[in-house]
Amino acid sequence: MEPITHFLFGACMGRAGLNRTTALATATLTLAAEAADLDIFAHFRGAVFGFAHHRGFTHSSAGGPMVAATVVAFMYLIWRIRGRRTRDPNLPPRWGILFLYACLAGMSHILLDYTTAYGVRPFWPFSERWYSWDIVFIVEPILLAIMTLGLVMPGLFSMINEEIGARRKGLPGKFGATFALIGVFVFWGLCDFEHRRAIALLNSRTYEQVDAIRVSAYPYILNPFRWYGVAETPTFFALMEVNSLTADVDPGGRMSIRYKPEETPVTIAAKKSYLGRVYLDWATYPVTETEEVQNGPIAYIVRFRDLRYAYPGQSRGTLSAAVLLDRNLNVVDERFGVRRTNSH
Repeated sequence: MEPITHFLFGACMGRAGLNRTTALATATLTLAAEAADLDIFAHFRGAVFGFAHHRGFTHSSAGGPMVAATVVAFMYLIWRIRGRRTRDPNLPPRWGILFLYACLAGMSHILLDYTTAYGVRPFWPFSERWYSWDIVFIVEPILLAIMTLGLVMPGLFSMINEEIGARRKGLPGKFGATFALIGVFVFWGLCDFEHRRAIALLNSRTYEQVDAIRVSAYPYILNPFRWYGVAETPTFFALMEVNSLTADVDPGGRMSIRYKPEETPVTIAAKKSYLGRVYLDWATYPVTETEEVQNGPIAYIVRFRDLRYAYPGQSRGTLSAAVLLDRNLNVVDERFGVRRTNSH
C-alpha cells in the first residue's frame, strides 16, 4: 500500500499500548512500518532492476530482521544526538524490545501489502512465489480515515477534558488507536467476505458458453461491493465488473473479451529477456502485443501487460512494459512503464 497507510498503522500500534514498555516505541514502530519500502533505492539501477527487486528482500521474513535492525540503529543515533533524552525519564529505551517491535512493524507492512492485488514474496529468497489477498485497493481512503481518526480524536477529547477540568485516565490515545486497529481488521473482514462472494459469482457462470479455467476479482477504491473480474478460458480472457452486493456479474453489460495472443519467435525472444522473465514471474494474467517497426535498428516492439490492471477506463500503460528487438531478435532496449532502462 502507499506509505501513509503504513505509517499510520505503525503509529496506531505504538499508541495502542506498546509505548508503555519502552521509550521511543511509537517512533520506532512508525518508521519500521514503512521501512520495507527502502527497496525503492533499487530504482537507481534502472526501472526494470527496481521492478525486479520491489517487494523482495525487504518484504520477506529473511530480510525483515535486517530492516528492523536498520531502523533501531537509526533510532539509537537520534537518541544519542538528542543527548540520550526521552520524554519520560522514568521510561528508558529498551533496545531489545525496540528491535522486536520493529520486526513486528515490518510484518505489518508485509500484511498490508499482501491485502492488495500487487502482492508480496514473503518467503524470498527461498521461494520467488508471489502471494496476494486481492481485497483492498492500493490507496484506500476508508483505512486512512479509520486510522487518522483513531490517532486524532483522542487528542481532541483530551483538549475538551482539559477545558472542562476533567481528570484524564489511562494512557493517552490508547483507546482510539486500539479502536482504529480493530476497525482495520473489521474492514478487511468485510472486504474478504465480499471478495469471496464476487469469486463465487464469477465461478457460477460461463463466458461465451465456455467454462473458466480460473477467475479473479480485484477491488475498486472506496467500494467493497464493486469488483473488477477477470475470467480465463483456454482461448481468451473475459473482463467485467461484478457487484457483490446485488449478486450481479457484468451489471452494465460491458464485458470485454481479450483473445490470447499467438506465440511467435518474436514473443518467445521477448519473454526470455531480463524484463520478460521478471514481468512473467510477477504477472498473474500476462498478455503480449507485438508491433513490427519498418525502419531503424528496432524491428519489433513486444508490449507486456497484466490484465489485473486492465480496469475499464484505465490507461493501457498501467504497470506495462516493453521489449525492443532487432531483426535477429536480439534485445535492443527494455522499458517499464514510462521510464526507460538499458538492456541486459
